[in-house]
Formats: sequence, structure tokens, C-alpha cells
Amino acid sequence: MSGKKNVAILGSTGSIGTQTLDVIQSHPEKFQVEVLTAQNNADLLIEQALKFQPNCVVIANESLYQKVKDALIPHDIKVFAGDQAIADVVTMESIDLVLTALVGYSGLIPTIKAIEAGKQIALANKETLVVAGELITQLARDKGVNIYPVDSEHSAIFQCLVGEFHNPIEKIILTASGGPFRGKDREFLAKVTKAQALKHPNWDMGAKITIDSASLMNKGLEVIEAKWLFGVSKEQIDVVVHPQSIIHSLIQFEDGSIKAQLGLPDMRIPIQFALSFPERFKSDFPRFDFVNYPSLTFEKPDMETFRNLGLAFEALKKGGNAPCILNAANEIAVAAFLHDEIGFLEMSDLIETTLERTTFIQKPSLLDYIETDKMSRKITEELIKSKV
Repeated sequence: MSGKKNVAILGSTGSIGTQTLDVIQSHPEKFQVEVLTAQNNADLLIEQALKFQPNCVVIANESLYQKVKDALIPHDIKVFAGDQAIADVVTMESIDLVLTALVGYSGLIPTIKAIEAGKQIALANKETLVVAGELITQLARDKGVNIYPVDSEHSAIFQCLVGEFHNPIEKIILTASGGPFRGKDREFLAKVTKAQALKHPNWDMGAKITIDSASLMNKGLEVIEAKWLFGVSKEQIDVVVHPQSIIHSLIQFEDGSIKAQLGLPDMRIPIQFALSFPERFKSDFPRFDFVNYPSLTFEKPDMETFRNLGLAFEALKKGGNAPCILNAANEIAVAAFLHDEIGFLEMSDLIETTLERTTFIQKPSLLDYIETDKMSRKITEELIKSKV
């Protein structure tokens, strides 16, 4: 790779964003931070901007604009505010790669705008492909844009495919830690608290993705994302629970051979691979030692207890705007759980009912996806109100 790669980080103050900056800081000769964006964390955004000196920053919460502007304008860093500004800055000519680490549906429009502008994408926002996978992948093909997965599971599949792109995939096997409630029954889950659900055994992540992991919805979203990233059918995707989170995912080829990608649970590894591909840069990340893990175990996911994973497979099978409905309902349900408005198991009930009540569209346009998202959220919110 010659010269520096100019990177825009959408969601720089979150878990993935801060770890991306760790990677960039380790390779200053390879990367330049061009754009940073944040939703509400103005203090950290200011700190990051002063350290990495981007061309510009965007604070989505417009009420914080003046605070960020006052801190950064004297340092010749341009400041913008609002969701539309995030969608606008990704088209800047100076940007080579856009890492999308926004939370949930909010990543959709900026990712579309970046692809339309011909930017390479490092995708840490799985919801973009869950909501509009067919549209996104077709647009990327039309624009000659590569989408490099950042999720550890999809990065693992991508790494296993290097040198194998001409060989058909027989099966993708996504691994799941099982979350903090692996092995628990519905009686236990009915009483779990927010604090319990936010304690993931292996990964340090944001609140939304941690709850998704606890409910196995995160794995469901990853199943849908895998379909679009790797061009496989629902029948070609399996999920296996692997509590140690050392094998990040596997591919089975038509000759029966299986490839796996292993390593310690450290998101900086897939982040760096997405930024540096096709090269691998040297790192000082902790190394995995088999002696410390004498036993790697595997089990089937319990889709009767953890219904969200089954609902995701059903939405994928139905196709159309069903995954978009699933995602919108889940985002509202998770927010309600985090605000102590509903119980853990009620999230699945809400998602299932919203899937039944939202108008199904077999061949949705972008406008259909946007309208589906709005309608699904409204239905889920009404269901929550009727329960309270």
C-alpha cells in the first residue's frame, strides 16, 4: 500500500471507533484520520480531534455543535452537526475508506452515500446489511466498491476466503459465545436484570450490541449479514455456540475441508485487517496460546429459549422487508429493556408481533425500507405503551 490511506470513522467515540483509532495510532505512516463523527459524546470527540487532527468532525446532536465548534475551530478543524452532515461528509474527495461504526439503523444512509461516492467500506454496522442487504450489495457491485467486514465473525469468514474466492462455499458456520445467559431456561430469563444482561463474558462492547448478544439477536443479525456479504442462502448458514470465543467462525468447502480463523477476543485484529487488506500489518496485540485453552467446546444454540435467533432466520427466509422490520422492532425493544420498561423475554414477543403486524413488501425500494423502519418502530412503541 503506497502512501497514507485517508479514513473517515463514523461513530469514533464508541467501542469500535476508539479501537480503530488505537490501530491507526499504531500505524501513523499508513493511515490518516480524515473525518470523525459522534452522536452525543462531545468531550471525547473533541479529545480525539485534537489528538488526530482530522479535516473535519461531525456531532450528530445539534445542541452540542457550539461546544465542539468553540473547542476545534481555533485548531483549524471544521465542525458540522446533524445526521445529514454525516451523510454529506462521507462524499469528501479526500476520503479513501469509510469505517461505519454507527449504532443500528443510523448507519444505513451514510453507508449508501459513501458507496455512491465510490468509497471503500469497512463495515462494523451490521444493521445496514440487515435492513437493506440486497440494495446495498447491488449498489456496491455497480460502483465497484469493496465492503470489508469488521465484525469478528464475518472478518473470520473473509480471512478464510482469501485465496479461495473461486471455490464455492458449502457452508458458513458462525460461532457464538452464548452470551451471559448460556444454558439458562426461560424461567431464569424472565427475571434477569439489565445489569446482568450487560455483563458479557468475553467481549467489551456498547450497551445495544451487548443486549443483542445476551438475547442471541446479535447472532441473528450476523446470519442475515453473512447472507449478503458472502452470497449464500439461509440453508448454507449454521450457528454453533463456542463459549471460549477463540474460533471466530468457520467455512466448509465442497470437498469437506473446513477452514477456521482463531485468535483471542480482540476487535483490533479484524479492524486492522479491514483497514490494511490485502496486507497484514505487524501488531503488538496479545497472542493466543493453545496451552492456555486446553479445551475448546461447541454446542447447538437453544432457539426455543432464545427465540430471537429463530426469528432472524425466519425473517431471512421470508426476505423482502422482513429483516428491516426485525431490526427496527429489536432496536425499540432493546431501548425499552435498557430503560426498564419491559422484561428480557418480552423483547422477543414484541419483535414477533411487529413482524406479524407490519406490512410485508417483497421487493422494497430505499423509500420502502425507510417507511418500513418508521412504521415498525411505531408499532413496537405502541405495543410497549399498551403493556405499561
